[in-house]
Amino acid sequence: MPEITLMFWVLKILTTGMGEAMSDFLGQKSVPIGGAIGVFGFAYAMRLQLRQREYRAPVYWFAVMMVAIFGTMIADVLKDGTGVSYAVTTPVFAALTAYVFFRWHRSEGTLSIHTILTRRRERFYWCAVLSTFALGTAAGDLTAISLHLGFLDSVFLFAVAIVIPGLAWWRGNLNPIVAFWSAYVITRPLGASVVDWLGKPHAQTGLGLGDGTVSALALILFVALVAYTAVTKRDIQPARDRNLNISYPLGSGSSI
Repeated sequence: MPEITLMFWVLKILTTGMGEAMSDFLGQKSVPIGGAIGVFGFAYAMRLQLRQREYRAPVYWFAVMMVAIFGTMIADVLKDGTGVSYAVTTPVFAALTAYVFFRWHRSEGTLSIHTILTRRRERFYWCAVLSTFALGTAAGDLTAISLHLGFLDSVFLFAVAIVIPGLAWWRGNLNPIVAFWSAYVITRPLGASVVDWLGKPHAQTGLGLGDGTVSALALILFVALVAYTAVTKRDIQPARDRNLNISYPLGSGSSI
């Protein structure tokens, strides 16, 4: 796993938004082709990532990107295919995410990404990432569409929400692992709300740039930032953290 730096959060929010825009764009062009890209791209990215013996920025962030696209498709297909409202799918995905965390912690005794040193822990991690993407997609659409806040107001809402766990951790009032995963979940609706505001038509409270344009711009920026991290290697965890094979309980004051 990468070191948690400012670049990590920038790339995470960027991939969430890019996943939203690309999923919508592919769905507009061809649902079967878009679905095939989402499913097979996700499967290939996971296979590639799980075969790695150490963190590699291009492989890791490619996996995150494909999880973003696939997770968005899951949430959208459930809503559009069944007609179930976001008010229902949001708590369903929240319950699924909580279940993944419960099983992970029950099995491993920790949710710290600095102790992902086995394949089992890594599989738990990616299950959590996928469920948080689906949850964030549903939550973002719930506020913007179902609750009629619009995309820009949703951006402000989630921008404030993501700061809260960071401030609570900084002041020592929140466990760092809880703070990390709280912020991680919120990155999804935040990034999705930003790209929806940029890409959706004016009738839907957006700027009307188009999902294709927003996807292309986000992809260019994504490739540039991942290349930067791969070259500088500033996101490599220190050896003392990567080799630390201990389990931190959620109630401890340990680092993430």
